[in-house]
Amino acid sequence: MSCGQIALERAGIKVDNYYASEIDKYAIQITQKNYPGTVQLGDVTKWREWDLPEIDLVIGGSPCQSLSIVQSQTRQNLDGKSKLFFEFVDILGHIKARKPDVKFLFENVASMKKDCKQVISEQLGCCPVFIDSASFSAQQRPRYYWTNISNDLVCFGSYLTLADILEETVDDKFWYNVGFDYMGEDKSVQAILHINGHDILKRVHSRNAKCHTLTTCGGGNTQKKVYIDGRCRKLTPTEYERLQTVPDGYTEGVANTHRYNMLGNGWTVDVISHILKGLSPK
Repeated sequence: MSCGQIALERAGIKVDNYYASEIDKYAIQITQKNYPGTVQLGDVTKWREWDLPEIDLVIGGSPCQSLSIVQSQTRQNLDGKSKLFFEFVDILGHIKARKPDVKFLFENVASMKKDCKQVISEQLGCCPVFIDSASFSAQQRPRYYWTNISNDLVCFGSYLTLADILEETVDDKFWYNVGFDYMGEDKSVQAILHINGHDILKRVHSRNAKCHTLTTCGGGNTQKKVYIDGRCRKLTPTEYERLQTVPDGYTEGVANTHRYNMLGNGWTVDVISHILKGLSPK
């Protein structure tokens, strides 16, 4: 949904042309609503068909479930999603052949296996920087960032909690009318809902704590939840935007399920902006 463009804008970086490789039609719709000049390239695995000018910055992220050292040496037996990392590597190499000083930024989860981290570091030629979105927002989102952008990436803590990003008025459809177990005023997970499903779906966060990592939502009870004055409710899409430091209303125009999904898949914009500020002239 082009969190990269929001981050570049926020960092004060002038963009002449922005090319996006995306296949999700809802993410494309939201990108074009907010940045109509974006050139959509489609499926990243077909990048050899693209006719691109000289590129100054390559940014991206991909799943890494099967990036073991042994498998990555031959690129064999990797599942489809993990192979996407090597599309990033190949694209970057292709662009470097024309512009050796091209800058890049690659993001992935900090909970990855040691093998995966080593493969990515070897392929990109640098070690990652660890940044938790909690330093910039009301969300805990530990991530690794590989980049050759020169910048002071020291991050300071943020005192933001869910209370700082909650909407004042919320539609009744977001509230639960089911029982719950109250865990205590001092708990970050303040209540456990009496609903069916995995334990993580039943957790209701304290508004005085940070929200746990946002993920994609398939509807139902998969959204993150908050405890307010004896009641429990789902977070709204606008609150998801605020947790990802995306402008209010940025994802409006598609169904809430699609808004939750793209925000869970997206970047915390202020983290990316912090890194990209290294591109600015000193």
